[in-house]
Amino acid sequence: MNETKDSSVLTEKIIGAAIDVHRQLGPGLLESVYEECLCIELDNRGLKFDRQKAIGLRYKNRELENKLVLDLLVENNVIVELKAVKKLEAIHEAQLLTYLKLTNNKYGLLINFNVQVLKDGIKRLAN
Repeated sequence: MNETKDSSVLTEKIIGAAIDVHRQLGPGLLESVYEECLCIELDNRGLKFDRQKAIGLRYKNRELENKLVLDLLVENNVIVELKAVKKLEAIHEAQLLTYLKLTNNKYGLLINFNVQVLKDGIKRLAN
């Protein structure tokens, strides 16, 4: 299987897990609740992930004290940025694209749980 197909299968598994969480909980909760429940679903599916993964940053050859914190990094491949907002804004996409660029990851999912139908709150992004 090639990288694109592998990542497509992986993102589908992540989306399936998110859909299960949304079906159980619905919209209106805090992002941290959705994150914890999504981690349970990912674990149940046998997917490896890092939660609140701190990534060191460099600027002009200097290590920064501040770290980039990813909501989830699944299978060391897909960055998942979670939201529980009224609607996704362009800045949310820009945030995830910047995370992809700074970490040299290729694929990301932006998931907003504060929607009636979860598919309306999912964006796939690639660097």
